[in-house]
Amino acid sequence: MWRILRQIARTGIVSEPAPPVDDTLRREAGRIQDEILATLGQALTIREVDAGSCNGCELEIHALNNPYYNLEGLGIRFVASPRHADMLLVTGPVSRHMAEALRRTYEATPEPRLVVAVGDCGCSGGLFGESYASCGRVADVIPVDVEVPGCPPPPIEILRGILTAVKRDAGAPRR
Repeated sequence: MWRILRQIARTGIVSEPAPPVDDTLRREAGRIQDEILATLGQALTIREVDAGSCNGCELEIHALNNPYYNLEGLGIRFVASPRHADMLLVTGPVSRHMAEALRRTYEATPEPRLVVAVGDCGCSGGLFGESYASCGRVADVIPVDVEVPGCPPPPIEILRGILTAVKRDAGAPRR
């Protein structure tokens, strides 16, 4: 153990430098956030459903909660129950075991509900496609309003997908 401590003391703190700040990305994120606030005018609650993904998309969705994107500041938050949600954010190819749970989650979400499929797997089934273990894309199981492609899509694209779904819903006549 002393050998390890001496090595740590000799080496010091080793880390990579912080990445450069991309001002165009920051301005774009700010513009999208302003549009979401202008369109919503109120809070939006999202229930995230992992229908069988590799968790790559979940990492990007969780990045939306960091101070850079500041979803909470926009009045957008994630909830644990579909009964409290306005939107479902679904990732992954829908596994056969998750198909019924996804349908029930969709049915439990109050009208008017929005569904956003995130990632290549959610949009097209990805490299898993449709098989004995997978139903394929999310649209094969429940209706999808917006698809956000990418493997995994960056947080800014997920934010754009949320904005697109909200704008379509705001322009659509109420059922």
